[in-house]
Amino acid sequence: MNHLFGWTRLMLLYFIIDVLCASQQTVQSETQQVKGIVGQSLSFPERVFKNGYFRHGEDTNAFVLSGQSKIDPEERFKNRLHWDNVTGLFSLSDLQIEDAGVYSVENKDGEKRTSKFNLTLYYVVSKPQVTECDSSSCSVVCSVDNEKEVTLTLYREEEILNQTSSPDLTTDPSLRLEVEGKDYNSTYSCVAANPVSNRTVHVPKCCSEDGHPKETDSDGRTWNMLIIAVICVLVASGLVGLVIYLKKRGNEHSQGRYLSFRGLRSVKTCQNHYYQESYFGKSRKCLLEHRMQVK
Repeated sequence: MNHLFGWTRLMLLYFIIDVLCASQQTVQSETQQVKGIVGQSLSFPERVFKNGYFRHGEDTNAFVLSGQSKIDPEERFKNRLHWDNVTGLFSLSDLQIEDAGVYSVENKDGEKRTSKFNLTLYYVVSKPQVTECDSSSCSVVCSVDNEKEVTLTLYREEEILNQTSSPDLTTDPSLRLEVEGKDYNSTYSCVAANPVSNRTVHVPKCCSEDGHPKETDSDGRTWNMLIIAVICVLVASGLVGLVIYLKKRGNEHSQGRYLSFRGLRSVKTCQNHYYQESYFGKSRKCLLEHRMQVK
């Protein structure tokens, strides 16, 4: 609240000074087109060292009085609008797409002069994407995400081969490049640009000098992945077979030990019968039964 009251008093004082100086002729310059990049800073090219103001539309956002700047603490440009007392320039930092519009700077140092600026904001253009070679022809496709005033250009060395843009922001611009036999050794590039930035990618060669499609890095990666997959399947199958074999062998070994144990037990039983029942003539029968069990 105190900030707002102080700002109102300063604006009233500045209005009185402005009225007293109204007899001076004001020089109106033509509106200048200025471009900014979202997220970066921009300085408005009109210097104010002692007295002047900065406006967005009809709103006064800051002014300079006797070499001291005052910036509205409650407005939309809080902590983003600055005045440099060395250069005399107003600047906006951390630009947002909503900051686009008409600004004016009035300089009252000597001759009264008002400069207007139409600010247009752009995003940094995205990097073009180059698809891999067509399987049946020596051609590639270059494309880019569409934004305001984006153009896409194909170059051979320094020569422009083709260029396109689309006012429909829902459609991404794209260009196809088909390389003829005599141009295989040339260097090609794809450039995406807007009024504040540009990005370049080199187009890979997808054909050999005889005009046949050249194996791309993607094809090589596919074959490598396929070979690795086959090796993994073979190794896994071998491990499974080894586990089954060891398990089967272990079962046979356990079964053999069990049969041996039963045989020893039968012999011991027969021996007991022999000693205990020999008198009754039954030892021979026990030994015969033992032999049948072993078989």
